[in-house]
Parts: sequence; C-alpha cells; structure tokens
Amino acid sequence: MFDLPIAVVLLGQEVVPADLVIVGLLIVLEGLLSIDNALVLGMLAKRLPKHMRARALSYGLIGAFVFRVIAILTAGLLLKYTFVKFLGGAYLVFIAVKHLFLEQSDGGEEKVVLDEEGNPRLVDAETGESLDINRENIEIEQRVPVAAALVTQDGVDAPGKTYPVSAACDVQKHSMGLFWKTVLVIELTDIAFAVDSILAAMALAGSRQEKLWVVITGGILGVVLMRFAASMFVRLLERFPRFEISAYLLVSVIGMKLLADWAFNSNWSFDGATWLGSWQPWFASVEEARVGWVHAYESWLINSWPLGMSEHAEGPIKAAPKLLDFHDFRRPECSGFWIIMLTCFFVGFFPKVKSTHSNAS
Repeated sequence: MFDLPIAVVLLGQEVVPADLVIVGLLIVLEGLLSIDNALVLGMLAKRLPKHMRARALSYGLIGAFVFRVIAILTAGLLLKYTFVKFLGGAYLVFIAVKHLFLEQSDGGEEKVVLDEEGNPRLVDAETGESLDINRENIEIEQRVPVAAALVTQDGVDAPGKTYPVSAACDVQKHSMGLFWKTVLVIELTDIAFAVDSILAAMALAGSRQEKLWVVITGGILGVVLMRFAASMFVRLLERFPRFEISAYLLVSVIGMKLLADWAFNSNWSFDGATWLGSWQPWFASVEEARVGWVHAYESWLINSWPLGMSEHAEGPIKAAPKLLDFHDFRRPECSGFWIIMLTCFFVGFFPKVKSTHSNAS
C-alpha cells in the first residue's frame, strides 16, 4: 500500500519532502513574476532625478517587507473564511487572464534585457533601443495595479527642458511632489505583487498553521528575488521565452484551486443566518447534498480507488467535511492538480514560434 512520507515536526512546523517541491516551485514562480515587478519599479524610478531613485526604491522595499509580514500573519486566518478564498482565487485568475489575454499591444514588441547595472529593462525587440516615453507609459499602466496615472500623466520633463533661475523653488516642489507620487505607486505595486505571492504560497501549502514556514519562505523569497536575483531569471527568459507564459498559467491554476476549495469545501448551510430569510432552507439543502457527495466520494475512494484513503482522513465525518483535498497525495484531485501544474511548468521549455511578419517584404 502507498504510504505517505513521515513528517518531521520542528517548533510546531511540519516538514515533509513534498514541501521542498512546493518551495522549489515558489522559487521559480516568485523569480519569474519578480521580473515584472523589477521592470515596473525601474520604469517608475527612472522618472525621478537620479539622486532620488535609490531612496524611492528603498521606501518601496521597506513597504513591501512590512506588508508581507502583515499578510503572512493574517493570511492563515483570512483563508479560513469562505468569501476570502473566493476573492483570493478570483484575483489570481484575473491577473493571469489579464496578462495572457487582455493586455493590449502598443504596436511593437518588447523584450527584457539587462542594463549596465544588471537591472532588467524593456527595449524594442527589433531595434534593441530603449522605449520612448509613450510606450513606457503604456507598459506602466498595463503592469501597475492602480494609480499609474499619478506618474504617467505627470511623468518626466521633456529632454532639453530648462527652468529659469527664479523657478528653482518650483522645480524643487515639482521634484518632491513627483517623488512622493512615485513612492506611493511603488508601494501599491509592491503590495499587489506581495498579495500574488502570499496567496500562491497559501494556496499551495494550505492555510494550516503547521505549514506557516512555507508561506514565510515564499514571502521572503518574493522580496529577495525581486531585488537581487531578477537578472538571473532574465537570462532564463532569454533562453526560454515561454517561461513568462508558464508562470501566469501556474498562477491561474493556483487561483482555480482556491476557487474549487471555496466552492466544494465550504459549509453552505449558514446555520443561524437569519438574514438569509427564506433562502436559508435552500442553502441548508445545498449543504446536505454536498455532504452526501462527500460520503459517496469517500466510499468510492475506500472501495475502488487503488490508493484508498489516508488513515487520518478516514473516520467520522466532521461538521463541514471536505469534498476535495488537494494536500493528500492519495487522492486523485491532488495528483491531478500537480500533473496540471507540471504541464504548465514544462510549457516554459517549448520553443517560441518566430513571427513571420518581420520577414514579409
């Protein structure tokens, strides 16, 4: 009979070999998604005078770290609530669909390269030249979650523009105003990327306290990789351009896992919810049917599924039994989830189809 790996418990945290696979996947996922974050932060900082850029990015780093700590401490509690799982799953699916299907082209193809300092930046795929201000604005507005107009409408001064000596005070006010606007957009961008990574880590590891170390690892990796290892993943993308698509496919699958957890593992009886009025008996009947599905499915697993059921899963049905268990490797939904995840991951190794438009005469 197939036996689950023995868990090692350290300081209340459970560690099994499968957790290392999740951490490895988080490293790849965080690294690929961190390129997008690094690109955005670079384009935002470039709008500031040189002496302000490092300070703005440092403020963003502090904000990202603080928010990730707060998110890690609260995510486990929040994901126990039905509606939060729905919001988290829907958000992950939305950002994946938005990137894969809804982002509109500005009329030209871009590619990611490294500048002289080893930071990722976007250039024109055909000419290799830096993007002009209009194309950069389009990229920022597509990649920044909210408030992009604070910097794209204000933006940088036109090349060669000078100010009279009497306007020196106004120039300083303009620069400081743009600085704080940029810091705000950087903070919001960092928060959005932190939400992505924390939700992905929680969805993969589960909202169990004994797996908090996996979520903490994912949160720390998000900050470290974004700041210090983005160049390594840029080189990976140069060799395997489809890995960016692979990353967002993984995000969409993780989001759908959260949605499935919300739909099939939540208690829909709403006992005592008088605010539902005449709808409450209908929801109670839905929950009764769901529990019936759980009984039937577990009976099928025990009697017909070759791997049976894990011992810890057998026994009396709880008040809100799970229909789907994505963290029990004996169950088909768990193995199916990881097969789909591996398929999406290996999409990154497929060669990119070269466009024939540039060869047309």
